[in-house]
Amino acid sequence: MIGSENKVIRIAILDLNEGKPNQGMRCINQIITEWMCATELNVYIEEFDVRIKNTVPDTSFDIYISSGGPGDPLFSRFEDWDINWNKWLNEMLRWNDNPSNSQKKHIFFICHSFQLACRYFNAGILTKRKSTAFGIFPVHMLDDGKAEPVFEGLPDPFYAVDSRDYQLIQPNHGVLQRMGSRVLCIEKERRHVPYERAVMAIRFNDHMIGTQFHPEADAIGMTRHLTTEEKRRTVIESYGEEKLNSMLLHLNDPDKIMWTYSHILPNFLNIAVGELEPA
Repeated sequence: MIGSENKVIRIAILDLNEGKPNQGMRCINQIITEWMCATELNVYIEEFDVRIKNTVPDTSFDIYISSGGPGDPLFSRFEDWDINWNKWLNEMLRWNDNPSNSQKKHIFFICHSFQLACRYFNAGILTKRKSTAFGIFPVHMLDDGKAEPVFEGLPDPFYAVDSRDYQLIQPNHGVLQRMGSRVLCIEKERRHVPYERAVMAIRFNDHMIGTQFHPEADAIGMTRHLTTEEKRRTVIESYGEEKLNSMLLHLNDPDKIMWTYSHILPNFLNIAVGELEPA
């Protein structure tokens, strides 16, 4: 690992929330701050408002986290911010593919950003769900997920916050194999409905990984969501009041979403920093 007294770790957070109220940005910043205190590393954080201000980071950062956000990942492909985001991703790939750049760029895609990345890489069929998925659900690992260092310390299944209207199904295994990508985990099995299980995480390449769920979600944020009338109604209509009560109980269980919160992004940050060169 690099020497903490010499190197400043530059982290860019790409905000795709379109100015909508959210808990994601707070949680991402909180995880980085907690990790920074635990590792005693010097960290510089800068946020980029991708959808409102149409800004993206340059190549001067060491680590990039691209957030979740609202909207249709298929409809926005011709909007300026979406085009700009894809140019940024292309630039990151070109940087990492250049053998003269020994310092590679590590990127984590969350939810909406994961969907955009799947669209960019042609990872499978990106489609609208029959109904909104919102709540705390088990995520099931595949063999590659069990071997994924970012998932180290997680049980199978593990619990995560799911909040989406779109999903990736039918992975394009030929494309993924040629890229060296690996499907890591899928959503819970629903035997009472005839729908395919969505892909919940992909390792796109050695330096880019994404999750359909929200690894940054914490108990405070989910409590705020689940106690609003709109979200309560969504969960009750989709899953029933018993499921809502079960989710609220899970918030106080350290083995559920708080375990995911304390492992996935911190693992990602540790791995990324472990590959940085000394100042």
